[in-house]
Formats: sequence, structure tokens, C-alpha cells
Amino acid sequence: MSKQRFKAILESQKRPIIEVKEEGRRSDFFAKNVFNEDKMIQYLTKDALNSVKGAVFSGSKIDRKIADQVAEAMKAWAISIGATHYTHWFQPLTGATAEKHDAFFDLLPDGKALEKFGGGQLVQQEPDASSFPSGGIRNTFEARGYTAWDPTSPAFVYDTTLCIPTIFVSYTGEALDNKAPLLRALNSIDEAATAVARYFDKNVSKVNATLGWEQEYFLIDKALAHSRPDINMTGRTLIGNAAAKGQQLDDHYFGVIPQRAIGFMKDLEKECTLLGIPVKTRHNEVAPNQFELAPVYEEANLAVDHNLLLMDVMEKVADKHHFKVLFHEKPFAGINGSGKHNNWSLATDTGVNLLSPGSTPMKNLQFLTFFINTIKAVDTYEELLRSSIASASNDHRLGANEAPPAILSIFIGEQLGNVLDELEGVSQGKLSPEEKTELKLNVVGKIPEILLDNTDRNRTSPFAFTGNKFEMRGVGAKTNCAKPMTVLNTIVSKQLRAFKKEVDALIDTKNLKKDEAVFNVLREYIKTSKRIRFDGDGYSDAWQKEAKRRKLSNNKNCPQALRVLTASKTIALFKATKVMSETEIRARQEVELEAYILHVQIESRLFGELVYGYVLPATITYQNKLIKNVTGLKDIFGAAHRPLAGGQLSLIEQMAEHIATLKKMIDAMGDARKKANKISDTHKKAVSYCENVLPYFHTIRQHCDSLEKLVDDSVWPLTKYRELLFIK
Repeated sequence: MSKQRFKAILESQKRPIIEVKEEGRRSDFFAKNVFNEDKMIQYLTKDALNSVKGAVFSGSKIDRKIADQVAEAMKAWAISIGATHYTHWFQPLTGATAEKHDAFFDLLPDGKALEKFGGGQLVQQEPDASSFPSGGIRNTFEARGYTAWDPTSPAFVYDTTLCIPTIFVSYTGEALDNKAPLLRALNSIDEAATAVARYFDKNVSKVNATLGWEQEYFLIDKALAHSRPDINMTGRTLIGNAAAKGQQLDDHYFGVIPQRAIGFMKDLEKECTLLGIPVKTRHNEVAPNQFELAPVYEEANLAVDHNLLLMDVMEKVADKHHFKVLFHEKPFAGINGSGKHNNWSLATDTGVNLLSPGSTPMKNLQFLTFFINTIKAVDTYEELLRSSIASASNDHRLGANEAPPAILSIFIGEQLGNVLDELEGVSQGKLSPEEKTELKLNVVGKIPEILLDNTDRNRTSPFAFTGNKFEMRGVGAKTNCAKPMTVLNTIVSKQLRAFKKEVDALIDTKNLKKDEAVFNVLREYIKTSKRIRFDGDGYSDAWQKEAKRRKLSNNKNCPQALRVLTASKTIALFKATKVMSETEIRARQEVELEAYILHVQIESRLFGELVYGYVLPATITYQNKLIKNVTGLKDIFGAAHRPLAGGQLSLIEQMAEHIATLKKMIDAMGDARKKANKISDTHKKAVSYCENVLPYFHTIRQHCDSLEKLVDDSVWPLTKYRELLFIK
């Protein structure tokens, strides 16, 4: 093998297991580094504490004097645990997080030094916005952008920096980030869901969307990862022949966690606990070197922040343990990729999960109301929900036998399906006493016991009901959860508003009782949203045909999926719910398309570097060895050498054919890329990259992987799957 590869493998095998000291019960130091309510009680005046609580609960504004008090208290607390700097921690449209650190340190006019941090620095900052993607919201020369404090997500200290979660907006007020639209969507669903929940409980005054994400990831030894240019540059292997042993034995899934990985996980959980990230579950996933981490459910905005923070922390902890963590949705061909299931529900301030059935018919009517409205919302906006998980990297995973297909459908199970079918058959208008009794006892009353046994899971379903929540399974491992959560909460908010309007109209104009009006509207929704319900095999050809018959979208790639963002229906939705303006929507489409183009472009260029810089030189080196061997046989045996050298000659010929094809493919792909780059329209350019550049990837990979099997292992320069995928 090449010297670089040998050195990387040798280095990886010498890794010591880093022992992580346990610090007692995690509950004792949970959120130690978070400026949460417990810290605020210690450091804030009563007025300041009530002001912050009001901002969190109802969105009320915090005046400047109170902001100064909060800033002073926050600074004192942060410095007491070792902070020297502060930053506004925000989520630009790159999909990652961003931060600019400023020291508390300042100078007075007389030259004396002091630690300074006031309300102005807490509430708002002005970072340079010129290099962040904006989708045309602002010109490059108009660099001004503002970050503004989000009090609903508590500040925290990481390392020696006080991090203040913020939104990021342009000079003219449009959102330049993923958090601002999410906060608007959460406010919208709070208002809509609260109004509907009050049909059943007048004491409800707030509804929070909750989120529990499940983060899948790969751990690769750092030295081995650094020996692969494709992993370093793109987060995935562009080429690589499948190892003889992969995941086919299912021996990794839920198996004993390797000791090096356990050391990493212990350290990670310690850091997460200090930062208030309520991580709970850890286990081996299906593919070798693949793992999963899941937290306790939280309010959606905080959960999104915690997931982004987790990914930052994971990379730093992984580096300490000589690992590289891979969040790419499909880092290795032939084995499972990584997702981030988003488990979503709605919870009232009275402690009720609105998607959980209760012990009385009225509580179950409440459950059915939110359950059926969610189904109706997804049916109406299935194409938009699909767009929220679209990316160049997730295209490699969706429908690849370990992730749901690109067709959006909902799995609710046979028994709940039967319940909806029975409700659909209920007569319209006023119900007779007999009908009411039958409905409450035989249909609504059976829901809790049905759900006790309704535990089967359909892994091919993109959107599944799993007992007391909906699970959105198509979200990619490196996706910012804010994007799908913004869309999901927006569409359900819109649907709940329409529902309440229809119910109120029936009560006012038809003189129906509340439960009769609710049943009448739900009955119609069950009928009109039936096409989205599917409990079968989402991978089958039959479902592809059936979905087409049902007129469900099947946008298999990112450029196709993103078209819906600027449809009139989408623009009207976001405008009606006050989540995004048309300018903000169009900007996001532009940013997402540009990101797609750049990802495919980078990988295309890297394919050329790998082929010309690694694959072809190694192949030619081995080919020359074989030629020398054949020549030697000819010198010894003369014309009789041919039967003896048949194997060598066949190998030489096969390699020559692969070399010629690779040269042809790489050059043709370069030409296709040049043509695509000349297109000015972003969507057409993305389509050109998708249809004219991307198809070369598979063919080039096939030839490279074939050569990996043919070429002598001692000269192959790239670390192989069998070396990357099994932690020692």
C-alpha cells in the first residue's frame, strides 16, 4: 500500500482509549453552563425575571433598562464560571451556525480596564453580512446585518465564551437565517392551536410545538479520514469498493459499543449535560461505525438550537478522541446512510399532549381533532414538506432502502385507519342520541386501547404516527431541523385556522352543537385527505404507480423539490401565517439552489482530482509491473509465453479499458460543467448540474471501484472501506 495509507492505518491502530472521568449523577450538573431560570432567579431582580419570562411566554418586549440589568447579571454569571468573551450565536442560511467573539474587556477614557457588557450588546449586534448567503435580499456592498437576542432560548457558556442565541436579519428587516422564520411559525401555531384547544379546555392559554430529534452519525478514525481527500472535502467517499463484510450480518446494530466510541460518547454526554442538552439514548446503528444519539423531547425552538449545538460539540469532542464525525447523509456506498428523524407533537401549558388520546371521549375528540388536522395539512402541502428536506446530500439517501422515498405519505396503522373509516361513515349534520352513544363508545372510546397495540413501525413511511407524535423520517443527518419544523408548524397552523373557521360557521349558521360541528368537519377532512394515507411498502414499484394515480408528487431530486417554494400556493401560505414574505421565500429558494449547484460542482471537480491524481497513477504503476512480468516471461519462454501470461495480459487489457473510459468520462463531465456554469438562471443551472453533470458520478465510480479490485493493494493509494469502517 502507499506510504500515506500505511502511515494512516498504523497511526489509527495505535490510538489509546481516552478515559473520561465520571462526575456523579448527570442530574447534579445538568445545565450548569446555561443561564436558565435557576440562574436568573439568583442573578436577576424580580422585575427583570418577570420581564424575561413574559418575553418567553407571550413574546412581550423587554425594555432597555431591563435589558441592561439582564446583561449585567448574565456577564457576572458567565465570568464566574470562566467566560472571557461573548458572541451572538446565530443560524445563517449556510445550514450551520455562526459566531463572532468579542471580549468583555474594555478601556475607560482614563486608560483603566474593566469588563463591560450592556443591554445594547445583549439585545443587538451588527455583524458583517456580506459573505453570508442571502438569495438576493441584499447587495454585496450592503453588508449590514443585525443579530437580535432570542430570550426563548437561554444563553450558555461553551469553553470560555458566553453564547447568546439570536436571529439574523437584514438592514431592511428580512430574515437572513433559519431561526427567525421558525420563531414566526411557532408563534403562528401557538395562536392557531390554542384557539382550537380551547374548544376542549378553556384553561389552555399557550400551545408549544415539541421536537425530539434522533441524530445518526458515523465515527471514522481521524488519520484514516485525513488520508481520503473526498471525506475531507465533501464529507463522503466519492469512490471506494464495498468491503467483503459490511452490514449484511446485522451484527453492529444495537451491538456492544466499541470502547473508543464509548469513550467519545461519555465525553460528549458530559459536555451536553453541562450545556443543558438532555441527551438520553445512545446505540450502534445498522451500518458499521454508525451510531445514534437521541434526547428527551423539548420545545421546538430550543430543540433546534440544541441539535445545532450538539453537532458543533460532537466535532470538537471527536477531534479530541482522534475521530472525525461524519454527518453526511450517505458517506459510504452500499451501506445505510444517516438521517435525523424529527418527532413532532403539540403540548399545552396545562400539561396535555394534544396528539395523545385520553381516558374520556372528549379528550379523544381533542386528539382526533389535532390528529386529523395534521393529516389534512400534510395532504394539502405534501410537496412543500418534501422540499424542506431537499439537499444534494439527502438525494443520495432518500429511497435508498434505509430511508423513506421522496413521495410524501402518512402511516397511521391499520387500526387507526379503521377508526377514521368509521368516522367517515358517521352521518352529517345533527347526530341522534343513538349515533352519539355509538360514536363515543364504539369509535372514540376505543382509541386508547387501539394505540396500546398499535406499535408496529413502517420504516418506508416518510411521515408516521407513532403513538403520541408524528415522526418525520426523511430529514437528513446534517439538515438544520429549523427548515422542516418551520414548514410543518406553518402548514398545521394554516389548517387549524381553517378548521376553526369551518366549525364556528357550522355552530353559528346550522345551530349545531360543538362536538357535532367538530365531527362534521373532521368527517370531511378524513374523506378529502385519504390519498395521503398509505401503510404499505414505500419502496415498491406498485406504490410508485399508485402514488401517481393519487396525484401525489414524486420529486426525486433537489432542483425538482425546490420548485414548489415559489408556487403561488406556497407564497399565499407563508403570507397568511406571517411566517415569511415573498422576498424571503424567493431568497431561500435561490440559496438552496445555489448550495445544490456548489455541492455538485465541488464533487465533480474532486472526481477529476481523484482520478488523475490517485486512481490512474496507481493503476498505471501496477500495469507497468504486469507488463514487465509479461516481458520477462517472453524473454524466458519466447513465443510459448502467451498461454503462461494469459492472466496478466487480461488484467492489462481490463485496466487499459478502464483508464480509457475514465479519461473520456472525466473530460466529458468537465465539458458538461463548463456548459452549466454559463447558465445565468439559477434553477436552470441547478437542473443542468443535476441532469448533465451528476449522471457521470455513478459511471466514474464504477470504473474506479473496478480498478480498486484489480490493482495490487500495495500500490493502491486510498484507504479502503475495510479499513475505514471498523473501529479498532
